Amino acid sequence: MSDAPAKTNGSKREELSGADLLGFYKSMLLIRRFEERAGQLYGMGLIGGFCHLYIGQEAVVVGLQSCLKPGDEVITGYRDHGHMLATGMDPRGVMAELTGRAAGYSKGKGGSMHMFSLEQKFFGGHGIVGAQVPIGTGLAFANRYKKTDAVCLTYFGDGAANQGQVYESFNMAELWRLPVVYVIENNQYAMGTSVERSSAETHLYKRGTSFNIPGEEVDGMDILAVREAGRKAVGWCREGKGPFILEMKTYRYRGHSMSDPAKYRTREEVEQIRAHRDAIEHLKALLLEKKIADEAQLKAVDKDVREIVADAAEFSQVSPEPDPSELWTDVLVEL
Repeated sequence: MSDAPAKTNGSKREELSGADLLGFYKSMLLIRRFEERAGQLYGMGLIGGFCHLYIGQEAVVVGLQSCLKPGDEVITGYRDHGHMLATGMDPRGVMAELTGRAAGYSKGKGGSMHMFSLEQKFFGGHGIVGAQVPIGTGLAFANRYKKTDAVCLTYFGDGAANQGQVYESFNMAELWRLPVVYVIENNQYAMGTSVERSSAETHLYKRGTSFNIPGEEVDGMDILAVREAGRKAVGWCREGKGPFILEMKTYRYRGHSMSDPAKYRTREEVEQIRAHRDAIEHLKALLLEKKIADEAQLKAVDKDVREIVADAAEFSQVSPEPDPSELWTDVLVEL
């Protein structure tokens, strides 16, 4: 991964309060600790199926979620636990779904990749690569049809950026001026294939050029850069100007999924990013530098987060499993 990408927006960065920055830190840390515990539970055999961890990419979803207001929507692919937590979904319910319990957000039937929360305007978690992009475009169409000012954040990865339905969605979104922000989480590797090996145009924010959709490349390891770009993109959509593309240059520390040994990259590469680009450590340094918090306060935040995650993990193991009769529910809607 290269150094931080050049910003295309030269506007002055907003001043955020200390409370805002501390809130971002806690949210990112919650995702990190939650995912670490999920990895442990998977290793213990308590989580079955596929499990894709979000460790390393926390700044993207926390920064963008801070740009939304009630009524806005979020949809993503299968690396989705961080998105759920950032939208405000209960860690207990998310973890319980991972362990297949009735208290999970999909009653234990969806697992890691298929959770939803209408209350939080979170529309999944989708296991088919790129499938969420036309759905997110459809959500934006509904917002425009109903004449609301709601915006839909539609997340997908660098691998999904090569899927055909993405470009059909781009065309319709610009044609109808739909309020959708397409967020490309470019973590450098589509499963095990680097962007350079799979994409003729590696600057993915340019993918909307032929559809006249503006785009911007963002340092996805810097939460302040993410928020700045997010405010611009969401504002663009809310003003009725149509879609916007944000390419978040980020990095995942773990394999594509828990079954991936990640032999396509060196350990030194990962450690280099952890040591010099980690989003949480970057924000921690800023909090200390600006004297917004000291080491003791940040340790207290970490302790609080670990307690939340430990409670969620315990809840996910003692909650009852779904009744077998649940096999016959949520499979048909009679109109």
